[in-house]
Amino acid sequence: MRIGILGAGGMADALGTQWARAGHEVLISGRDLGRSTGQAGKMNARAGRAGVRAGSWAEAAAYGDVVMAAVRAEGLAGVLRACGAELRGKPVIDVTNAAPDEYDPTRPFAGLIGELTGAHVVKAFNLCHVDVWRMTPPVFDGRPLAVPLCGDDAAALEAVRTLVTDLGCTPVDGGGLGRAMLLEATASFMIGLWFGGADAQAVLPPLASSGEHRPG
Repeated sequence: MRIGILGAGGMADALGTQWARAGHEVLISGRDLGRSTGQAGKMNARAGRAGVRAGSWAEAAAYGDVVMAAVRAEGLAGVLRACGAELRGKPVIDVTNAAPDEYDPTRPFAGLIGELTGAHVVKAFNLCHVDVWRMTPPVFDGRPLAVPLCGDDAAALEAVRTLVTDLGCTPVDGGGLGRAMLLEATASFMIGLWFGGADAQAVLPPLASSGEHRPG
């Protein structure tokens, strides 16, 4: 699979390197092509193959069978506009989070991306620190990390499920794109707990102790 990444920072580095290691072709992008090219070289060294290269925002958008938006929230709209029409109809993974005290539930990032690009947006990978995505694989107490996905397009969701599985993680159906705002709010809440020194994972009981639930 060809993966275009809007961004050349920590999330692009961690996830892009893992996907290159799994055999995918990756193109990262940033504001400074020289720095992005240097970053691509480091990613190739860690992946053990020359599967990563660098380009412009528009080139990354055009390149990917799947595109990941991995830029800071305040620069997101500008980067998407720089992509022009290249994202229309494509699967776009949104990993964006706001700072815990800045999240606005009335303007979810996933919805903004859809509005500005016409892409098939899937919200995913936003609940964990970048260092988790550098783990090979992310396993805790013997259980692979579960990654919730919110999206409306079946083909886009299937593509992202493949990328989740390639990390050694388990994809989890989080519902339609309208529920992405809940996933973003969850991240904002949990990040606030982590910053406060709390073990956020201890907040919720395991499934067996969560009461009786019936499928559907």
